[in-house]
Amino acid sequence: MTLVATTPRTSQRTTTPDADLDHAVQVLRLLADRTRLAILAMLDGTEMSVTAIAETLDRPAAAVSQHLAKLRAGHLVTARRDGTTIYYGQPDAHVAALVTGVLQHTEHVLYDVPPHHR
Repeated sequence: MTLVATTPRTSQRTTTPDADLDHAVQVLRLLADRTRLAILAMLDGTEMSVTAIAETLDRPAAAVSQHLAKLRAGHLVTARRDGTTIYYGQPDAHVAALVTGVLQHTEHVLYDVPPHHR
């Protein structure tokens, strides 16, 4: 199945390449995990260590580390070493927008007045 999009300047329709769609599906699969989505939401505009993420989520550091490895392989987090500590963050505004968008969409579905509108 190929999605069709219109370009902003013309009414011509273009198709999204299969490779792009395949990669997008892989990104969405990574986001389809509660812990990974929570990690990405926490990293919006900041960097955190595995320990800080694990404490905030009340999860074992080893489990958080495995989730971060998957997110890193999917290019959804960056890693920066400072001495013996590795700090994780979001690589760009696109990841932040993706996470914010899905969470705000959820708020519209679940609440009469979404919290982000208050």
